Amino acid sequence: MTTLAIIGAGPGLGAAVARRFGQEGFSVALIARNRTRVDELAATLTAEGITAAGFTANVRDQDSLRTALEQASEQLGPIEVVQYSPLPAKEFMRPVLETVAADLVGPVEFSIYGPVTVAHQVIPGMRTLGGGTIVFINGASAVRPGARVTGTSIAFAGESAYAQLLHDALAPEGIHVGQLIIPRGIGGGEPSHEPTVLADTIWRIHTERGDFRTYAADLDN
Repeated sequence: MTTLAIIGAGPGLGAAVARRFGQEGFSVALIARNRTRVDELAATLTAEGITAAGFTANVRDQDSLRTALEQASEQLGPIEVVQYSPLPAKEFMRPVLETVAADLVGPVEFSIYGPVTVAHQVIPGMRTLGGGTIVFINGASAVRPGARVTGTSIAFAGESAYAQLLHDALAPEGIHVGQLIIPRGIGGGEPSHEPTVLADTIWRIHTERGDFRTYAADLDN
């Protein structure tokens, strides 16, 4: 049995993706900062017949990320799929003229250093498996910068560039790197933005291994 690792796991999208992949026979590693949250979600999934366990990590702490992924692989099985979807902090989203250099440290650690750390931790195992998938989840500011969310706009652009480079470099090895853009956030009354629908989209990104970027909906809707 191989493992799906969800970084930034929570009761919404994370839970829906865990159920979707769990139904396909994956073990699920739930990774987030809050131990109680991931343990409670793991218990719920286990009661539903899905093999799941919680692990703690802060994506701005590279050592904790590496440790969580290593423990997940040892406990649940080799990691075949990673979803990188932690929720950005509100303080990352300042207007552009109020943003100073120090305000960008957190967003860059969160959206660039974190993904680079995760990729280097899981790619060797995916090579051993003969393939795998890394999916980055972002909002619209990853492709259309917003003047009131400067930190995430800048950092998501770096994350997007890194993910695109990974996609191009790893495709010949059977490792698919994709990005899902979710404009206007999860839920909100848009059927295409409901967690279960997005989970199906992420499953297709893994199985169909198509283009690098997928949009949950048009940016201007």
